[in-house]
Amino acid sequence: MYRFLLTPRWWGINVFVLLAIPFCIFMGSWQLGRFEDRVQDHRDAGEQATAAKTQAARPLAELLPVDKETSGKQATATGRYGKQLLVPDRELDDKPGFYVLTMLRTDDGRALPVVRGWLPGDADTAKAPAVPAGEVTVTGALQASETPGSNGVPAAGGLPAGQTGAISSASLVNLVPYEVYDAWITLAEADAGMKAVPATAPSDTGLDLKAFQNLGYTGEWFVFAGFVVFMWFRLMRREVEFAEDAELGLTEEAPSEGEASRDGTGGEAAAGRSETAETAPDTPVGAADGRADTNTAKVSSSPTA
Repeated sequence: MYRFLLTPRWWGINVFVLLAIPFCIFMGSWQLGRFEDRVQDHRDAGEQATAAKTQAARPLAELLPVDKETSGKQATATGRYGKQLLVPDRELDDKPGFYVLTMLRTDDGRALPVVRGWLPGDADTAKAPAVPAGEVTVTGALQASETPGSNGVPAAGGLPAGQTGAISSASLVNLVPYEVYDAWITLAEADAGMKAVPATAPSDTGLDLKAFQNLGYTGEWFVFAGFVVFMWFRLMRREVEFAEDAELGLTEEAPSEGEASRDGTGGEAAAGRSETAETAPDTPVGAADGRADTNTAKVSSSPTA
C-alpha cells in the first residue's frame, strides 16, 4: 500500500520535507532569540538609566566612543560656549516645542553639542536664553549622535538658518566652523527658564517595531513548518486513496478500440464511411448507363435459339 513512498518522485518529496522542517524550526528559534535579546536590552537600558542618575559624573574622554554601555551615563566637560542652534519639532510631556542646542568648545579644539533645555512652541531665537559667557563646566547624560528618520528624529530638510533637524556630528559639521564630537549631552539641570531633556535609551534597545517584527517572523517560521507537514500528509493520503480505488476497480480508465465500437463510437465512424461510399461511387453515373445500353443492344442482335 505504501510502496509508492519509495518511488523517485516521493524520494524527492521526502528529502525536501526532512530538510525544510529543521530549517523552519531553526529560523523560528533564531527570530525568537532575537526578540528575547531585544527584551533583555530594553530591561538593561532601563536599569542603566536609573543607575546613571545616581552615579558620579566621569570626564567625557573616559566615556567615548558612545555605545550601549556608556550611553546615558553622566559625563562632565569644561570649555566655552560658542554657536547656538535650535532643534525644532521636539516633544516633551506630549507638548510640541524645541531644543536649545549650544556648542561647547573644549580645550582640544573640538565642540561638544550641549542641549541646555527645552522650550514650548515654535522654534524662535528670541525665546532662547542668552549663551553664558566665560568658561563653564557642564554635566549631563551622554548620548550618541542621532540618525534622521529614526527614534522620532525628524528627517525634514530645508530648515531656516540657525536650526538643525538632528543632533548629529554629520549634520553639525556643515553648520559650525569647527570639528564636532560624535556625541552630545543633555544637561541634568536645564538653564533658567527651560526644562531639562531626559536621556533616551540607546538605539536597538527598546521594544520598538523591529522587536515585534522578530516576534512575528517567529510565528511565521513555525507556521511554515506545520504547513510542510500538513501538505506531506495530504499528498500521502491522496496517493493511498488512489491506490485503494484502483484495487476496488473504481478508477476510470481510457476505453479500448473494441470498447469504443461497442459503446457506439466505432459504429458512428463505420456509418460515416458507408455514407461516404454511397455518395461517392468509383464510376460516374453516365458511364454506367452507357455500358448498360451497349449490353442490351448486343443481346438484341444475337440470333435466337
